Amino acid sequence: MIHRYLDCGDPHTGFARVKCKDCGHGYLLAFSCKRRHFCPSCHQKRVVEFGEWLCMDVLKKIPHRHFVFSIPKIFRCYFLYDRKLLADLSRCALESLKAFLQEAIPENEPIPGAVIAVQTFGDFLGFNPHTHILATDGCFYGNKGMFRVAPPQELKKLEAIFRHKVFRMLLTKGKVSREMIDMLSTWRHSGFNVFCGNRISPNDETPANLLDTQRRFFHNNPS
Repeated sequence: MIHRYLDCGDPHTGFARVKCKDCGHGYLLAFSCKRRHFCPSCHQKRVVEFGEWLCMDVLKKIPHRHFVFSIPKIFRCYFLYDRKLLADLSRCALESLKAFLQEAIPENEPIPGAVIAVQTFGDFLGFNPHTHILATDGCFYGNKGMFRVAPPQELKKLEAIFRHKVFRMLLTKGKVSREMIDMLSTWRHSGFNVFCGNRISPNDETPANLLDTQRRFFHNNPS
């Protein structure tokens, strides 16, 4: 991956000849590495392209919110040495948010929409895995895809659901014991946290909060 980044944009490693059929003007376009993180040029291009595709083709013209789910430090080492658990963490966050929103909507079989990404930074003692979710601020329902906005909710309820699902997941995976869960359940500050951003209105084409949310959401997770 690093060697491909070092060769990014170098015509000696490969290029394409681009030529205009009308005027005959042409030039050589060096191949890019298409790598994430190591290459700021290719990484930023993927972020912009994915964000544009999401905004134009995926997200509906309805209110959205940005959620962030984080876990206590005592659990983070498990995800550092077993990266497969990050997918399970994503499912815990998504299932928690889905149950939370469905309870708030008084309709038959309400379904929220969401895009989720895992983000990690730091290493060893500073390793911090967490999930970002861009979710509909409510649920779809009915055969015609009607949408109802969720009323204001208490985030502590969502945090409690998320905590329970993470406990159960780690217990099932054999990472923690029942005694550890009982101990953590007595802590005044559990270390679990759920952040909820301001409502993103569909009325503005390029609202500042939507651009800021897109930048933070896709900066390290464009796919």
